[in-house]
Amino acid sequence: MRIGEIAALAGVTPRAVRHYHHLGLLPEPDRLPNGYRDYGVRHAVALARIRRLTELGLGLPEVRDVLADDEGRELAEVLEELDADLARQEAAIEERRARLRVLLEQARAGTLPAEGPVSPGLAELLSAFSPSGSASAAKDREHLTLIDSMAPPEDRDRMLAALRPLADDPELAARIHELYVRLDALADAGVADPRIGPLAADFVAAVPRELLDLFDGVGDASREHPFGQAMLDDFAPAQAAVVRQFMTALAERGRNAE
Repeated sequence: MRIGEIAALAGVTPRAVRHYHHLGLLPEPDRLPNGYRDYGVRHAVALARIRRLTELGLGLPEVRDVLADDEGRELAEVLEELDADLARQEAAIEERRARLRVLLEQARAGTLPAEGPVSPGLAELLSAFSPSGSASAAKDREHLTLIDSMAPPEDRDRMLAALRPLADDPELAARIHELYVRLDALADAGVADPRIGPLAADFVAAVPRELLDLFDGVGDASREHPFGQAMLDDFAPAQAAVVRQFMTALAERGRNAE
């Protein structure tokens, strides 16, 4: 049989047959006087087996391992590994579908945050805040969504729990909103503006005690972190000065609370 004929018989392409030769999965057949490969039944059987193994999900290196063992002792081990891998994929897909169902419910109910999709915890937190026209508040929401996607789950859940009082206390939420408005007003101000220090102090005073642990050990160090510097760069100079003083003062307050 010619390469096109055996490829059609085995249900693969001639290119795949050549690739299997190159990888050593399929032995080279004898060649005819005109130089063409002359395939036989044993090559068709080998090709059919390669196809069945790859259809199960085995990679070609794994197929080579299986075929290299004439007694097939490794096949059961490889198939067990494949089954375990498929089980992990199945669990991951089910977790993603469960998350998708939550997002669909939020979308249908009109409660999906504009920053979505985010974690269920952050989605619940953001939906608890009243709509705000503050540009600074919008920036903080964006920063939260970034942290939400970057932070390990335990750190993310700890942050969300610490932020919960901001959503559960209407008076505190109103106070924070007023501070954001004042921060908006510094968009075109210089770094020597006298409003910077008092506003940073008022932000620190408004932060719930639950947030203190989150800022333990930060301050100057947080500005050296690429994300911390990027967050500061996202604000106008005077606004960044407020955030910088806020982080430093809050870190100090956290250390004093120990």
